[in-house]
Amino acid sequence: MTKTTRARYTLEFKLEAVRLVRGGQSAAATAKTLGIAEQTLHNWLKADKEGRLAGAGTKPVSPEQMEIARLRAELARVKMERDILGKATAYFAQQRQ
Repeated sequence: MTKTTRARYTLEFKLEAVRLVRGGQSAAATAKTLGIAEQTLHNWLKADKEGRLAGAGTKPVSPEQMEIARLRAELARVKMERDILGKATAYFAQQRQ
């Protein structure tokens, strides 16, 4: 039997994830982008709302990793907007016929 270790995230990483969700991105998309479980993100949101969000220093997140996470989230949002616009264009083109 092998022992698995829990991932530990810094406070900065958690706050960035919370900021992305509070900024309008869905929790599911943010969790997928950051590579964490959606329930974990919901726990962080709840803890932040209650003022008890804390971080662990064992998994350092560099500024570059934070920027990559932010850019991935932005890319996911832009792709979703593009898909919506494509569907709207197809819908209205169909109505013109």
